[in-house]
Amino acid sequence: MNYYPTDSYTPQSLDAKVSSVMKNVYLKMFLGLLVTALVSWIVAATATSDTSFLVYMAQHRWVYWGLAVVEIGLVMWISAGLHKMSSGLATGLFFLFAVVNGLTLSIIFVVYSIAAIFKTFLITAGVFGAMTIYGYFTNRDLTKIGTFLYMALFGLIILAIVNIFWANSTMEWIVSGLGVLIFIGLTAWDTQRIKQMAYADPSMANGRLATLGALSLYLDFINLFLYLLRFFGGNRD
Repeated sequence: MNYYPTDSYTPQSLDAKVSSVMKNVYLKMFLGLLVTALVSWIVAATATSDTSFLVYMAQHRWVYWGLAVVEIGLVMWISAGLHKMSSGLATGLFFLFAVVNGLTLSIIFVVYSIAAIFKTFLITAGVFGAMTIYGYFTNRDLTKIGTFLYMALFGLIILAIVNIFWANSTMEWIVSGLGVLIFIGLTAWDTQRIKQMAYADPSMANGRLATLGALSLYLDFINLFLYLLRFFGGNRD
């Protein structure tokens, strides 16, 4: 497939530009993950009294769900308004999302040990790295796979919602296993999609596309991590 736009870019200069934007994507994604990890750790580390935010969030579930709604709103805002907003605003919203996600994820420090979280993070990084490299270098068109995976993701969300009320442990393991497989595939597909978008519209590549790509891969990484944590985390003693 040929993604070269009909403009002044030569194939060599376009390849260099795409390589540059992918570096920016991974840098923003890494910084977003770092912000999330720091916020989560700080919230968990300061949970030394009944007045801490983590304890308050655990005791008042509406706070947790309210933050989750804010996260969804930010993702929709960034995705839908990317072409209209400035690069600086898009980047600011992305890091705001990383902060809010750090607040919600701080609760995992109550459920899992730091050792288990760190071990799962390393496993996630290895799997994610392998799949994003595959997505970047493969010549196979992953479009159909991506469409199927998004349909499967909607099905997974429905199963997860049903199981909130059903509370079936077997179904929870099934959901976790399917989640791992889906986000492994989405990591490769999103990587290829971002690369194709950079080839198709180099004028957007420097800022806004890097933010959109970072957000997509950030979500793939976080979700893969959370589903793997169900298998490798165990419970805090």
